[in-house]
Amino acid sequence: MKTTLTRGLMNVLPMALSLWLFWSLFVSLDELGRLLLELVGVPQLFIGEGFVLVIALVFAAGLLFSVSPIVWLWGKVERALMRFPLFKSVYGSIRDIASLMNRDGKPKNQQVVLVRQANGGFVVGFIMTDKAPEPLKNALGDGDWVPVLFQLSYQMAGVTTLVRREELIPVDWSFEEAMRFNLTAGISKS
Repeated sequence: MKTTLTRGLMNVLPMALSLWLFWSLFVSLDELGRLLLELVGVPQLFIGEGFVLVIALVFAAGLLFSVSPIVWLWGKVERALMRFPLFKSVYGSIRDIASLMNRDGKPKNQQVVLVRQANGGFVVGFIMTDKAPEPLKNALGDGDWVPVLFQLSYQMAGVTTLVRREELIPVDWSFEEAMRFNLTAGISKS
């Protein structure tokens, strides 16, 4: 009975949590949209209209950001706000994560690599960009140093280490599959 219960739980729980997460997101966006509609005095016509409004607004923003004057104005506002240290840290981090997700199905500079450990084992890492920042390159001296992210299992945290490129072993593996492997401590199935 314990095995059957565990098997049922292991199959139903991921689906239930995923559905709950997406339903919660839908409800939250719908409430936000309904609030916007109520502010302008529009009565509720159907369930989900707030969600449709939010999606339409995001789509319209995407269209606006394809127009040069809007991009220029947004850049000016962004540069002004980036003068505030706390805002710069929070907004910069969120923007960088969003840009990582906006890959359009094409790999950018992220390359899956293996790095040999002192005990002879290997760690799966990701080259996130081709070059280390200038201050770090100057401090390290000779060598082609690249930042390598080592993702920690079961969390969105990781450790970025500078490694010489010649010490890396490139792996022909998709970024998404390798990231799933690292995030699940190697138990995910591709």
